[in-house]
Amino acid sequence: MTILRPLRFSAETMISLTLGHVVSLVATLVVIVSITVYSARAVTSAEGFSLCGRSSGAMLIAGGISGTCVGGAATIGTAQMAFSIGLSAWWFTAGVGLALIFLAVFYAYPLRKSGLETLPQYLNIHYGRKAGPLASIISSLGILFSAVASSLSGISLIALIFGLASWQAAAVIIILVTACVLFGGLKGAGVSGLLKMAVIWTTLFAAGLLACLSLSHMPDFDAVFPAFPWFSLAGRGMPDCLGNLASLIVGTICTQTYIQAIYSASNSKVAAIGTLTAAVITIPVGLPSVAVGMFMHAMHPDIEPILALPMYLALYLPSWLGGIGLAGILFSIVGSIAGLALGIGTMVSNDIGRGILRIADGRRILLINRGTVLLVTCLAMAIALANAGTYVLDWNYMSMALRGAGVFVPMTLAIFWPRRLSAAWAVLSMMASTAFAVFGRFGLGLSVNPLFTGLSVSLLIISLGLMIPLARQRRAERSGQ
Repeated sequence: MTILRPLRFSAETMISLTLGHVVSLVATLVVIVSITVYSARAVTSAEGFSLCGRSSGAMLIAGGISGTCVGGAATIGTAQMAFSIGLSAWWFTAGVGLALIFLAVFYAYPLRKSGLETLPQYLNIHYGRKAGPLASIISSLGILFSAVASSLSGISLIALIFGLASWQAAAVIIILVTACVLFGGLKGAGVSGLLKMAVIWTTLFAAGLLACLSLSHMPDFDAVFPAFPWFSLAGRGMPDCLGNLASLIVGTICTQTYIQAIYSASNSKVAAIGTLTAAVITIPVGLPSVAVGMFMHAMHPDIEPILALPMYLALYLPSWLGGIGLAGILFSIVGSIAGLALGIGTMVSNDIGRGILRIADGRRILLINRGTVLLVTCLAMAIALANAGTYVLDWNYMSMALRGAGVFVPMTLAIFWPRRLSAAWAVLSMMASTAFAVFGRFGLGLSVNPLFTGLSVSLLIISLGLMIPLARQRRAERSGQ
């Protein structure tokens, strides 16, 4: 029986890669980038860039969605949190997967049937011209925080494996995002998503299996990992976990990036199948990251938790497999940032460019979309550099809460109970609920999940908006009698 003891490594040892690592890493990156760019070489129109000409099959949809879901948070971020609290870190990928199931079963058909391009356009139709730009701003703010989460992971990973300064690592990510999305749009994101998921599933599950086998040989396993919090899904407290789960479900359903993939489907059935496939791909990915995080806690308790997964791939897998795994994780981060930035770019180009600025030229819309993608990526990098050392998953939970607090209830009413809520009440609910969620979290420092703060205000205002006209109608009917 092998006895595992905590090991100590100098900084130089931690970032030292063999020739096998470097060759397999670079070769994997070259193959993924080349196939991604080649697959989207003919994209020249705005609709082809953002929606693949509405001809996507189920697998391309699954690749685009899972490629965005499984980024820095699902891999490095999950291992980072598992390093500290264990199994509770699995909530992120499990919660996103459950949200995608809800999206596929209840929302995919009506959204795809609408034939639109963005969620704000859908709200525009039901609640007037003010609702669309407002929804774009709210959604973009929340999506930006998710891009920050993946940026934190990417900067740490590149700085570790290439020995670069943080700002240099950020510059490398910007270049990779440019290659991934700016030349191919949603099709490029979908193809790269499928490629990186194949790499992730192969290497991450191999790493997770080896980590589990190694942990099973620890003679003091129970002492190092007591049942609570390490093997409890409520390791951070049940209220916190349930709040995060609710944020993931509501936020995912309201995310332009995933809805955009649904809009790109050839029909509603394909949209639902692709989204369900993405859920099946996403849910299990967190488990091997949890195992790796716990293993690294036992073996290297003094490292920065955010380095747990990349260090494991570099130190404990065969060099050729570790290099492929590092490339897969790196591109999962890049693909996630790319998909999120593309969602913001599509909303800005359509809801601001077409809707407010009245730009009709498709090439100008395409230019605005690409420019926004680049700007969002740079902004996410800047915020990440200013917040180094924070928990990756916390940024994602915050992102999901903010993007869902103001939009979820009006969006759901528009889909399942249309023409009941007036535009004025819908817009008021979106503005007030988002303002309360943001101010409560950042201004007052409330410990309550901002999703619940925002949803409470949203439900209150919308309830008034539904009841007051009904009461007036009844009074009018009585007076008429």
